[in-house]
Amino acid sequence: MFRTLKDAWKIEEIRKKVYFTLLMIVVYRFGNNIPIPFIDQQALKEAFSGMEGTLVDYLNMLTGGGLSQLSIFALGVQPYITASIVMQLLTVAIPKLEELTKEGEQGRKQIQRYTRYVTIFLAIFQSVAITNGLFGQALASATGFEKVVMNITLIAGTMFVTWMGETITDKGIGNGVSIIIFLGIIAHIPTTLSSWKQGLHYDTISVISIIVMVVIVLLIVIAVVEITEGERKIPIQYAKRVVGRKMYGGQSTHIPVKVNMGGVMPIIFASAVLAIPSTIALFVGGSSSNFVQNLLGNGALGTTIYLLIQSALIILFAYFYNMIQFNTVEYAKNLQQYGGFIPGIRPGRPTSEYLQKVSSRITFIGAISLAILTAVPTIASNLLGLKLSFGGSSVIIIVGVVLETLKQIEAMATMKHYKGFLK
Repeated sequence: MFRTLKDAWKIEEIRKKVYFTLLMIVVYRFGNNIPIPFIDQQALKEAFSGMEGTLVDYLNMLTGGGLSQLSIFALGVQPYITASIVMQLLTVAIPKLEELTKEGEQGRKQIQRYTRYVTIFLAIFQSVAITNGLFGQALASATGFEKVVMNITLIAGTMFVTWMGETITDKGIGNGVSIIIFLGIIAHIPTTLSSWKQGLHYDTISVISIIVMVVIVLLIVIAVVEITEGERKIPIQYAKRVVGRKMYGGQSTHIPVKVNMGGVMPIIFASAVLAIPSTIALFVGGSSSNFVQNLLGNGALGTTIYLLIQSALIILFAYFYNMIQFNTVEYAKNLQQYGGFIPGIRPGRPTSEYLQKVSSRITFIGAISLAILTAVPTIASNLLGLKLSFGGSSVIIIVGVVLETLKQIEAMATMKHYKGFLK
C-alpha cells in the first residue's frame, strides 16, 4: 500500500488529483462547522440531547456531526444517496431509462440530471422534517421568513455537497460520495476514544473490554479485505479460427466474479433506506417519532430489529448491485459472438444460466458475510458495555473506501506508466 502511494506521488497528474481531493475535504469539514442562520445553540443542544444510540445519532455520524449543530451541510449526501437508489430501481423497471444506461456517456449524464432533480425534492422534504420535527421546539421562536431561509440554506448545502462528491469523482481520487461519508465516520472516532478514556478514568469500563473490541475491529478489517479481494475465476477458452493464412484464437482466459461486487454501496444504500422512516417520523413529530426511535435502535429489542432489517437490506442490495453490474445475458452473448466458451458448458443460454448460478452463489456468500460483519461490532459493544459512535457498517465503509481509493490510484499509476512506455 505504501509503495503504491509512494510511486503514485511521483506522478504530477495524480498529485494534482490528490491536492484537489484534499481541498474539497477541507471545504467540506469547514462548511460542516458553520451553523445555519437564526439558530439558538443552547436550544439546539437541548433538543439533540438524549438521542445517543438512536437512529438520529447514526445519521448525525454519517454527516460528520453536522446534524447535531445544524450546519449548512447538516443533510450531507443522504438525499443524493436515496435519489440514486430510486433512479437505479427505476432504471430496472422503466425500459426508456434502461436504454439511457446503454447510450454511454451521454445517457449517464441524463440519468445523473434526473438524479439531481430527485435529490432536490428529497432535500426539501428532509429539511422541512428537521426544522419542523426534530428541532421544531428549538426553532419555535423563529419567524416564517427565518424558517424559509433555514430550509433554503439546508437544501443549498446538500446540493453543494452533492456537487463536491461528483466533482471529486470526476477530477479527484476515489468515489466522492463514499469519501464524504468516510469523512463523517472518521470524524467521530476521537469521540469514541475520548469516551473510552473517560470510562477507564472512572472505572466504568475495563481495559480487557477495550482490548477485545480492538481485536474484533481488526479481525473485521482483515475479513473485509479478504471479501473485497476475493473472486471466483471462471475459465474461458476461445476457439481457433483461420482467417486467410493466419490463425486466431485458441487462448485461455477467465471471468473474475467478485465475492463482494457492490463494494460498500450495499451498506451505504441500506443505511440510506433505514433513514427514511426516521425522516418521515421526524416530519410528523410527536409520539410517532419516539415510536420509530424505540423500534429502530433503543434497547435490546430496538437494536435487534434494526440489525435484522439492516442485514436484510444489505443482502437485498448486494444482489441488486450484482444484477446491475454483472449482466450474464450480455456476457454469454459476447462470448458466443467472439468464439469464446466455458469448458463443459454450451454457448448461449446455458452459459448465461451457468454464470447466473455461479454469481448468485458467490454473491450470497459475500452478502451474508457483510451482514454478519456489520452486526458484530454493535452486538459486541452492547455485551462489553462500550460506547461506539460508529457501528459495524461504519468499519466496513472505512475499509472499503480506502481499498477502492488505493485501487484507483494504482490503476491510474499503471496507466501512466504504460503511456510513458508507449511514448
